[in-house]
Amino acid sequence: MLICGGKRFRPLLLLSIVDAYEPNLLKNSLRPALALECLHTYSLIHDDLPSMDNSPLRRGNETLHVAYDEVTAILVGDALNTYAFELLSTSALSDQIRNKLVLLLAKNGGLGGMVLGQAIDCHFENQKISLEELIILHKNKTGKLIAASFSMGSSICNLNSSKEQELYDFGLKLGLFFQVRDDILDVVSNEEESGKVVCNDGAKNSFVNLLGLDGARQYNAKLANELKSELNSFEPKLSTNLNLLLQNYFKEL
Repeated sequence: MLICGGKRFRPLLLLSIVDAYEPNLLKNSLRPALALECLHTYSLIHDDLPSMDNSPLRRGNETLHVAYDEVTAILVGDALNTYAFELLSTSALSDQIRNKLVLLLAKNGGLGGMVLGQAIDCHFENQKISLEELIILHKNKTGKLIAASFSMGSSICNLNSSKEQELYDFGLKLGLFFQVRDDILDVVSNEEESGKVVCNDGAKNSFVNLLGLDGARQYNAKLANELKSELNSFEPKLSTNLNLLLQNYFKEL
């Protein structure tokens, strides 16, 4: 599941920051970048389990509990989760930076981030929540791991705390944008294009279910415009790197 596809979006965000500020550290940043992808892939494997979304398709392939069995899927997810931290602890960076990277990934991918968001999402299935609550849900479930990519890249480059916070906040908004976009694609896309089952959010608190398709499109466009404006205020090299990475995602769905 790790090598069969995926956008590699989170590692590319980290590497885009390193390339902009400390390109000499790109090679040393590959393990932290892979750690992000391992943690993200574990979350997808567990998200697809029968007890969660019960999805048969991911990245254009059968999910692991379908191709093998549920025990295998659970253990592979567990293995990728822990392997992410092995990668961080053995990366060619200073002890101080390695420790910070471990903290950032654990905090944003665990109890105070992605896992919390997933728990909220599952708990409120078949119950309508407010837009404010939905934003909180997805800032945790989707946004914080994307935001962690920015913080981890910033830490490798030893950026000051205010710049790191600025990029982290941008990452949270970018994560929210991607979730709204994903909710829209669940309705308007097909399995061949998305590589996963579509129209699968009927019981979920999605932005389309809450705002309607037109309302979700409008909210998606609003977030895209805000993000593009913020992108253009970044340093030229970072702005160029992120625009290259994000330009296709900003296209109208």
